[in-house]
Amino acid sequence: MSSIDPSEVDKFSAMAAEWWDPNGKFRPLHQMNPIRLDYITRQIAAQFGRDLRAKRPFEGLSLLDIGCGGGLLAEPMTRLGATVTGIDASERNIPVAQTHAEEQGLTIDYRAATAEALASDGSTYDVVLAMEVIEHVANPPGFVTTCGSLLKSDGLMICSTLNRTTKSFALAIVGAEWVLRWLPRGTHDWDRFVKPDEMKQMMEGAGLACVDRTGMVFDSLSWKWSLSATDLSVNYVGAAVKS
Repeated sequence: MSSIDPSEVDKFSAMAAEWWDPNGKFRPLHQMNPIRLDYITRQIAAQFGRDLRAKRPFEGLSLLDIGCGGGLLAEPMTRLGATVTGIDASERNIPVAQTHAEEQGLTIDYRAATAEALASDGSTYDVVLAMEVIEHVANPPGFVTTCGSLLKSDGLMICSTLNRTTKSFALAIVGAEWVLRWLPRGTHDWDRFVKPDEMKQMMEGAGLACVDRTGMVFDSLSWKWSLSATDLSVNYVGAAVKS
């Protein structure tokens, strides 16, 4: 069963040309990207015993970026040495990602495909990223189970999303979409947001052991994002390992 929701895919297809514009519709992701990368790299280094001071610390690791968009995560992970496959359900995103990677001299296996299609082929990876994806899929538990099946033994899954709280509605929807207009109105549906305990339950149901949960907090005074061990009230990210 596919977890793809065509109406959600259409939203991002309509914005495909703007992926690499730091002041465009994906401005929030560009601003958030440094802390996303900080979290991802530290979790991978801890799981696989890699030294982040090395030039290419993730050499020899395979990584799948689900919902890769224009490649905001796939490109830096490739530079760090990982062999990266980026998939997206929106066919319009893939040429944007491919063109930008070629311009940067990077080799990334981009495909217009679903996680379920890769799983049916028996593909497995050391690391699976599903960043800001789960709140847009049709069947979150099934999607997480599919992600688990795409991991090798001792593989690492990293997933970020938005918590379903009053605060997240005020900041992520009213603030970001209605007032500041960082994203087109209707980009997010608060009912699809996932509470951390719900995420943990889905991961455990997929045979994964949760090893970390961390908040991603935006400071409107400094206009910067930071990681928080305690504040998971709006954006958060979690890591889980396949035994």
